[in-house]
Amino acid sequence: MLSRMHAKPLVLVIVADHALFAQGLELLLGKRTDGQFEVAGCTTNGDEAVPLVGKHRADIATIDLALPPRGGLEAIAAVRAVYPATRILALSGTEDLSLAERSLRAGADGFMAKSADPDALVAPLLALAAGMKVVTKDLLEALLAGSRKPEDGVLERLDSRDLDLWGLLAHGLETAELAARLLVSERTAKRMVASLLNKIGAANRIEAAALAGRYGLLDR
Repeated sequence: MLSRMHAKPLVLVIVADHALFAQGLELLLGKRTDGQFEVAGCTTNGDEAVPLVGKHRADIATIDLALPPRGGLEAIAAVRAVYPATRILALSGTEDLSLAERSLRAGADGFMAKSADPDALVAPLLALAAGMKVVTKDLLEALLAGSRKPEDGVLERLDSRDLDLWGLLAHGLETAELAARLLVSERTAKRMVASLLNKIGAANRIEAAALAGRYGLLDR
């Protein structure tokens, strides 16, 4: 629903702790996005989030994490459970990374601090509409640092060629480039990559690159 080019405005609802913020965001979106968004409804009550999304068939919901009577995390989880296609941007008056992570785990597709420049909210909303996730640089780095710790003994299980290959993967080399560097055929290079991913427990090349950074292999 949201990956299409927007022939008509995206329907957005605002669930905020203060009506003034909701009004300001509505005004901003009306002036800065050339009619790409239609703010269909607003509420300051977390219990009204689900019916508000349903009433307007909202494409996107912005949900404040400081909501009465239920909190924003509960409102996010409720909207996600009932309307899984609706994209959710969590907003917070603080830059608490722990709270941000909890909002993503509750079902939000993105997180932004309300202290950010209001203009900075426009691009994340458009990114959400395009099907992407939205997080700040600090939050992304914190999530990457804490999501997976290096396993003991992984490096000891690899030979020098494995380590060389891992380092090349971490720098984004494609299969043809790997084959040329390692003096093997592309078919052999593909087998070597698959074997390495299995040895280090990575699902794909991107995850392998992230793990390489944690093991200090980026300078290899």
